[in-house]
Amino acid sequence: MKRAERQYALVDLLRGARRPWSAARLAGEFEVSTRTIERDIKSLQLSGVPIYADHGVAGGYSILREYSLPPLNLSAAESLAVLAGLALLESSPYQGAARRAHAKIAAVMNEEHRAPVQKMLGMMQVIDAVAATDDVVPLGMLSDVIAARRVVRLTYLGEDANGGPDPATSTERDVETMGLVRAGDTWLLAGWCRLRDAIRGFRIERITRLEILDEVPPLRDPALLEADLARWPTRRLG
Repeated sequence: MKRAERQYALVDLLRGARRPWSAARLAGEFEVSTRTIERDIKSLQLSGVPIYADHGVAGGYSILREYSLPPLNLSAAESLAVLAGLALLESSPYQGAARRAHAKIAAVMNEEHRAPVQKMLGMMQVIDAVAATDDVVPLGMLSDVIAARRVVRLTYLGEDANGGPDPATSTERDVETMGLVRAGDTWLLAGWCRLRDAIRGFRIERITRLEILDEVPPLRDPALLEADLARWPTRRLG
């Protein structure tokens, strides 16, 4: 969890708490050190968030229950950029979360920006390279796979002579998931393929069956994936 996300979550937790939370308890909740929590609280206090320290055996940090952080104040151009970016995730493993975020931002958009932003969005078109079919694993399942960090068993279509999917050459793979990669016009599930004993990227439109196994894979050296991606002009999204 990034610092800003943790601080928003910290405010929400304290705002809804009936009793003060100690720094140690907050650290355990967010899986960080007490020093990190204390820095977060100091930063929030300096920005005007009314967090108070109650001393004593049952003491800790508390906040006015009716308090909440102010909503984002985006300009028209910023709103357009965010909504357009979320719309591009419609054909990604994060389509469900992107739709929910899109609805939230659209709901709180400045009224004077709403019409011009919607007009500009209406002028944007996306041509998806691969149309979804009933044989493809649901996109939303891929984000669950990454979060679960489990070994997955998948059925993967090979390529025909023209580079298209070929059901006749499908294989079953056990894969240790390592992340998601956007390659041109498609998303890849990256992971350690036990069939090939190497890192492979699997085009999501060619995964026809996917099962999340109970096995937790061993930790692979991140340098292996970095070295594989170094062959391509890549960039991180965070």
